[in-house]
Amino acid sequence: MNHTRLWVAATIIALFVIGGFVLSVPHTRDLTVPQAERAIVIVPTVTMRDTFKKGLHTISGSIDASNACVSASAKASFASTASSTAYILLEIATTDASGVCLQVPTRVSFQTTIAAPSQTPITVTVNGAVATTNTP
Repeated sequence: MNHTRLWVAATIIALFVIGGFVLSVPHTRDLTVPQAERAIVIVPTVTMRDTFKKGLHTISGSIDASNACVSASAKASFASTASSTAYILLEIATTDASGVCLQVPTRVSFQTTIAAPSQTPITVTVNGAVATTNTP
């Protein structure tokens, strides 16, 4: 058997394999980059109750969560705008716990206290996004 013929045949086959690979792999110039899509932020509705007694607002309530492993923490602060309108900023942060969770919508409760005048309006945010509120 002639070894030269064997090497020539192997070289031809290798060139076909390498050529097919080069032609089948997409090039970066051929790919189109899709425009960045806006992240859709779903802010749950907050059900809250404000109780005022002896100069303290006790704000309690609940939010709808996607599962039972979600926890919520609330922090209230006294703020004012440039037009000197004072308000209470209620910041609710939700966190997902890792693990196996029952994927059933659940109400998660929160509570916080702040000293402020009696008729001070309350603005609520959930994870930084302004939320709508319901009062019972």
